[in-house]
Amino acid sequence: MRIVDCLTNAHNLALVALAALICVLGSWITVSLLKRVRSTRTGTRAAWVFLGSVAGGATVWCTHFVAMIAYEPGVQVTYEPGLTGLSLFVAICGCGAALLMASLRFNGSALVGGLVFGLTVAGMHFIGMAAFAVDAVIHWSTPYVVASVIGSVLFGAAAFKAEKLSTTARNSWLAVVLMVLGIVILHFTAMSAMTILPFVPQDGVLTGDDARQAIAIGVAGVGLLVLGAGAASYALDTQSRSQAEIRLQHLIEGGVDGMAVERDGVIVGANSALLKLVGVERPALLGQKLSRWVEDVARLADGDMVQSSLTTAEGEVLPIELAAKRDHASEGEVMIYAVRDLRARQAQERRIAHLARNDSLTGLPNRASFLERLTRQTDTIKPGATLALFALDLNRFKEVNDLYGHAVGDQLLCRISDHLREVLHEGEFIARQGGDEFVAMAEVSSRAEAEAVAKRLRAAIIRPVTIEHADLACGASIGVSLWPEDADNLSTLINNADLAMYRAKASLTQDICFYEADMDQAVRARRRVTQALREAMDNQRFELHYQVQASVQTGKATGYEVLLRWKDEDGRYIPPSDFIPVAEETGLILPIGEWVLRQACKQAAGWAEPHKIAVNLSPVQLGHVDLPRLVQQVLQETGLDATRLELEITETAMISDMERTTHVLRQLKDLGVTIAMDDFGTGYSSLSTLRAFPFDKIKLDRSFMIELDGDLPQSQAIIRAVLTIGESLSIPVLAEGVETAEQLAFLRAQGCNEVQGYLLGRPQPEADALSNGAAVVASLSDAQPAEVRAAA
Repeated sequence: MRIVDCLTNAHNLALVALAALICVLGSWITVSLLKRVRSTRTGTRAAWVFLGSVAGGATVWCTHFVAMIAYEPGVQVTYEPGLTGLSLFVAICGCGAALLMASLRFNGSALVGGLVFGLTVAGMHFIGMAAFAVDAVIHWSTPYVVASVIGSVLFGAAAFKAEKLSTTARNSWLAVVLMVLGIVILHFTAMSAMTILPFVPQDGVLTGDDARQAIAIGVAGVGLLVLGAGAASYALDTQSRSQAEIRLQHLIEGGVDGMAVERDGVIVGANSALLKLVGVERPALLGQKLSRWVEDVARLADGDMVQSSLTTAEGEVLPIELAAKRDHASEGEVMIYAVRDLRARQAQERRIAHLARNDSLTGLPNRASFLERLTRQTDTIKPGATLALFALDLNRFKEVNDLYGHAVGDQLLCRISDHLREVLHEGEFIARQGGDEFVAMAEVSSRAEAEAVAKRLRAAIIRPVTIEHADLACGASIGVSLWPEDADNLSTLINNADLAMYRAKASLTQDICFYEADMDQAVRARRRVTQALREAMDNQRFELHYQVQASVQTGKATGYEVLLRWKDEDGRYIPPSDFIPVAEETGLILPIGEWVLRQACKQAAGWAEPHKIAVNLSPVQLGHVDLPRLVQQVLQETGLDATRLELEITETAMISDMERTTHVLRQLKDLGVTIAMDDFGTGYSSLSTLRAFPFDKIKLDRSFMIELDGDLPQSQAIIRAVLTIGESLSIPVLAEGVETAEQLAFLRAQGCNEVQGYLLGRPQPEADALSNGAAVVASLSDAQPAEVRAAA
């Protein structure tokens, strides 16, 4: 009641209201500046401490003196200027010390700062009261004085603690209220502790109600001016920081990863990606700690990156990658966190790992998985057990691709793969090798059981399927090799299964073949020939032999056919029939054919007589798009006249692609070379071939010469027909394989133009063939009639 009586009866309520306004505004500004001091960096902290100390000191001092002026003790009041100034100095310095202590980073800093603030308010009040002079004796009540100091200290500490617990300046209202209560309780409790006993007035002091009101207005004005300056500084700083946060928000909003900005341990900014990841709205995230949702946040330092987990609002745990970066340019303890969702990357890694071990089309294990499984299976197989390896190849699959397209072919492969999965038993394994080839393995106890597994796999393959309203089915060729019966290493085991599969594919009656050691010598021999051909190319073991061609009527040599010979390491010649087909199958015929063409033109260019050379072209060479360019290049490099070069092709080479082959041959003729049809009469449609392209020569196949010795009328009739066709089309005819004088006499009688065979000379190296060329005339002359010999 004493405090209430002091407030209501001993004070001017209007000035009390002014003091209350100053106190509330000043406390709000002081609390805001205190929060700014906490968040600022060391470099600018002193400036903000200074502003906070001025604003806080002015708040306390102005509130006190306006309230003092509002005090009406019933006697004249005076104020001693020195002590009044000292009270202001104490208020400012004490508030600065309180702000500085509260901003330090140690446990209890807020409470210590609050205690200093409460003591500052009490010290300023009692120093100010010491400057208060009246014409009376002042008596102080010790309990009230102690209560006022305790109240000031407690509420000051509570205000500073509440400010620290608040996250933003807007929710610091509790700290403002506690600070106002601390100041008000101190003042009015301390004023209630004072009892005034009238005394003799003092001289030389300002007295009167007018003077008191003027001082009150002046003090209030100065206080509000100081507080306004502090408030303006804080508002400008707040606006600047708000703009910086907006720019930062725009910056992090553009990130694909989730971004969060923590200041002093709480989130002050987050982008939409993080909100979507966590599954909350922005208000629920701001002001919280990121560690509430993300693990390992506390142990991350500047520049660290770890893989962690995030718990969404629904409780789902997501794998993430968390990176932390300290923002050294911002005020306070600012950390920027990047949260990357790893679900897509982990799914991609799982897909890559799956593709590394599985076929991308069918989903079956691939060759790498097959080799790994085969290695493990052979290493762990029980003694006495047998591992059967199955090589499977689809029959007629190319027809499906050609008729229905590759998309349907892919669907068929997927359906067949599903069928194979369905029939697998426990412990069996199947993989796709590529294309239409599969491989499987199974532990068996006998060949009969292995055959049963092969039949089961074949039945799954040949099962008809319907794709896009078409009923499709493929056959299957399966080769089987057994471990360890058929091989002592994995490479041989796989190779033997392939050999058995190729044998099944070539067979008309068997779809399943077991490997047998003595049945694939031809395949192995072919592989040895292929390797030997490559070595012969590298070591230049090929030779060119020449066989003379002569005119039947004049007996003169008209040219030489170039024939390739291969001498092995033992000095023996390998028949062309043994290596030319292999070279064509493997593609080695291209570099070999180029070597033959280049070497023959180079040698012929140096001959004394400008005889023609006839070079055979393989169908593989003829199908190569660069053949005309190659021939032109060789002629230019060797200097051989194009009219001296004759290229021989077979009918088979033209039949495969008549239009394209005809186009290539016309390009060759445009170069000036001549084109001869070799082995005429043994192809598929000789007459249509002659009609398609104007050949420069027809070479009659040697098989007709062999049959001619048997006096077969059919062979004689065919030879006459071919010679008649050549004469009708104005195409000279050369007969191959002439070995007897009777054959030559028959050809002369029928009007054949040229001949070639052992009767004239065998194929020989260049020097021997040229030196024996003159003997051709003599051998032919002996077989000619007298009038022809005389003309010759």
